[in-house]
Amino acid sequence: MEVSVVVPTLNDREELRGCLDALAAESPAEVVVVNGPSTDGTSGMVRDRDDVAVLVEVDDRNVNAARNAGLDRARGDVVAFVNPSLTVESGWHGAVVDALSDADAVTGPTHEQLQAGVATDTAESRRIRGRTVTYFNGGNVAFTDETLEDIDGFDERLDVGGARDAAHRIAGVDREVAWSAEMCVAREAAADGGRTERGWRSRYRSLTYRLAKNYGPHPTVVIRTLRHALDDAASAFRDVARGDAKPTVWLGNGRDVAVGGVSGFTDGLRARYADRSPARNPAGWSDRTDRAVAVYDRR
Repeated sequence: MEVSVVVPTLNDREELRGCLDALAAESPAEVVVVNGPSTDGTSGMVRDRDDVAVLVEVDDRNVNAARNAGLDRARGDVVAFVNPSLTVESGWHGAVVDALSDADAVTGPTHEQLQAGVATDTAESRRIRGRTVTYFNGGNVAFTDETLEDIDGFDERLDVGGARDAAHRIAGVDREVAWSAEMCVAREAAADGGRTERGWRSRYRSLTYRLAKNYGPHPTVVIRTLRHALDDAASAFRDVARGDAKPTVWLGNGRDVAVGGVSGFTDGLRARYADRSPARNPAGWSDRTDRAVAVYDRR
């Protein structure tokens, strides 16, 4: 079993360096780096390394387009995706090979280095309309090539949430995502404690898009969306009550949730009827061949 590792990156030169060092120690069949329009010297750093088989330059900032661009060049019968901000731990490659001997895809935990110790995550599954959806970390996952062909790669109409969408579609073609506790990656804790600004409009556009696309105009789409919105509204309101946010910001976030949700639902239904195959991917891997603007191939 030959494992190709695709690393999509955009202005992550120093983190990418550590990621590639860790991958080199695991000796996969090949490493493919897909570099977005970076301005931090990523291209030069990657081209100077002997352990990167292919460097693909793209001008699209969409991570799903970058993932598909990596698929265009990967030759292994297994394709793994690793986030440049993560480092694979010892035994990662062996865990991938072991798990995919009888599974269609596999993901594993992320160990986050904290001052008080190490935090880790666990497997996450949901039962939705008769199918079991096992979510995976888009920055630490591996697939058989047959699985990627069945779902036609990643949906480039999504700027965020591409991995969640792919998990729904994997379940839709009756394939399974396995969990391997040995397929570990690590990252350093963020200096600000990991808090990031939420793009509410894009987040809810992604949520309703993938639900509508995969399940159609079913009440479960509305119910699950409202459940998420109420949970997020309550959390944001607590920030207002503590004085960490202004009421006007809370109201603005609500507007973004509504606009994003309606937009995503409409676009998702259009996408569902644009591709009525089990893949449910009208803007997938096979949709285009012009992602790369330059390719440096050492093979």
